[in-house]
Amino acid sequence: MQIHNQEILPGETKNVIVNIARLPSHSPIEITITVSRALENGPTVLLMGGLHGDEINGIEIVRRLIEHDQHLPIKGTTICIPIINVYGFIHFSRYVPDGKDVNRSFPGNKNGSLAARVAYFLMKEIIPKIDYGLDFHTGGADRTNYPQVRCVMSDPKNAELAGVFAAPFNLHSPFRSKSLRWAAAKMGKKILVYEGGESSRFDQYAIEQGVKGTIRFLAHLGMRDKKEAPLKEYESVFIKSSSWIRAKASGLFLTEVKSGQKVKKNQVVGYIADPFGEFKVTVKSSATGYVIGLNNNPILHQGDAVMHIGVIKNVLPE
Repeated sequence: MQIHNQEILPGETKNVIVNIARLPSHSPIEITITVSRALENGPTVLLMGGLHGDEINGIEIVRRLIEHDQHLPIKGTTICIPIINVYGFIHFSRYVPDGKDVNRSFPGNKNGSLAARVAYFLMKEIIPKIDYGLDFHTGGADRTNYPQVRCVMSDPKNAELAGVFAAPFNLHSPFRSKSLRWAAAKMGKKILVYEGGESSRFDQYAIEQGVKGTIRFLAHLGMRDKKEAPLKEYESVFIKSSSWIRAKASGLFLTEVKSGQKVKKNQVVGYIADPFGEFKVTVKSSATGYVIGLNNNPILHQGDAVMHIGVIKNVLPE
């Protein structure tokens, strides 16, 4: 295997450092990639975080896997990239300098913006070499996502792998144009997105679920010893559709429910109160389901997303 003109031999682990761009200050933007190959052939799996630079839970999941040698395969190859969007990471930002979203820039352009260059590198050097991938994310803009896997669940292999990962929720998520998952699928590669927690804030439960799910994922593919795979804590709830509750008035949001909680249609899930005490508006659930996303910012403007409700359909089979 060769990445960025560096060869990684069977039985070898190597860090590959790739220069993507240089800032006006001459500071380099470099992506560090840890490639681990077993002596025995097997699948190649990408484990990546920080596609959005401020989504640090995913970065921590990949870091912990590396720290505890849980990324080392007994067969096949793992490619670990803890931080894709290095610029966003060091600037506490989801984006790159020109405000572009790397995950809306695929398949990229080698002569384009920084976002396009990062996307181009992944599509040229990494994605063609993999069989499967786990792309770790969090909620954005003060919103927390209860641990969930997103993929096209109508694909039997995706459904199988999502069931093995065993996050609390599995969401049917159609491809979004110009995303990594969309571009990789065009190459026949299967990438599952794991969402857990909130940007710029550690969520230990979401991190732990991500680590455990990854070990189960690798063990299922024969890349780790199945004896070390954590047992499933529950069966994932399958969410085929979802809806957002939006603020009908501007004010302060006072929640009555927690992320991950089951709610019924028309159940009171919170209130929006005027900061000067002039009114208090009831917020009700739009459907029966689970709170899979929750806005943690109590200051809301009319139309802002308040809560993401995953509609219950059925439970994934074994």
